[in-house]
Amino acid sequence: MRVKKLSITGKGNIDGQGKAVWTKNSCQKNYNCKILPNSLVLDFCDDALIEGISIINSKFFHMNIFQCKGVTVKDVKVTAPGDSPNTDGIHMGDSSNVSIIDTTIGVGDDCISMGPGTTKVNISGVTCGPGHGISIGSLGRYKDEKDVTDITVKNCVLKGSSNGLRIKSYEDAKSPLVASKITYENVKMEDSGNPIIIDQKYCPNKLCTSKGDADRVTVKDVTFKNITGMSSTPEAVSLLCSEKKPCEGITMSDVKIEYSGTNNKTMAVCSHVKVTATGVDKANTCAA
Repeated sequence: MRVKKLSITGKGNIDGQGKAVWTKNSCQKNYNCKILPNSLVLDFCDDALIEGISIINSKFFHMNIFQCKGVTVKDVKVTAPGDSPNTDGIHMGDSSNVSIIDTTIGVGDDCISMGPGTTKVNISGVTCGPGHGISIGSLGRYKDEKDVTDITVKNCVLKGSSNGLRIKSYEDAKSPLVASKITYENVKMEDSGNPIIIDQKYCPNKLCTSKGDADRVTVKDVTFKNITGMSSTPEAVSLLCSEKKPCEGITMSDVKIEYSGTNNKTMAVCSHVKVTATGVDKANTCAA
């Protein structure tokens, strides 16, 4: 049974009243934690529209999109304190043709997170912060996850987020998958940490069960174009790729990010990756 042409519009608030339970969230310490409720859940929807509403203080994810084909989120505001646990703004998985447009998100976890099986996503005009950035992943946590492909993030601003544009996969990935055809363009950083980060050794809170299987996740054909602004960390670019499956087809053009601290100089931290770069300070290109 699928839901077709669902619309949720207007200027109302969905208040998750999460403050009452955030202290009971144990997911940062325990993989088998009890998952708290999400505020707005779209499962098995085709051609859905979410427009104009505000979602605040969710107990867990503010919006969760699962097995949907065609979702437009437009002019939505998502708000929770920066220290509220696992309060992702918009999470999606096993879904296609998702557009997030002219939306403002400030939460305690990823502003937007794109999980396995996410394809054909357009993110445009989004302001993110506080939060953990705009993320692909985590990938590889469970067996038989599907690929992530055709993702475009364009004309966005990240303000004071702990990460910027991030791709993350577990270092103990359970089975092979590919993240590919990913484009970031015209994104401004306003004192965000780790503005550009690919992390194939992701292991939150050191909960990984084994080591050395990061080579099960392939990251390829990723473009960073006109990424500008200020970083709160010296590492403007962190490309931490797998030894057995190095990142492929990483392209940067006109990446100009300065450090907001002493001397304004930023740098790249890189492993197992070659970058094709134009209009980028050499310190940020992963050049040998």
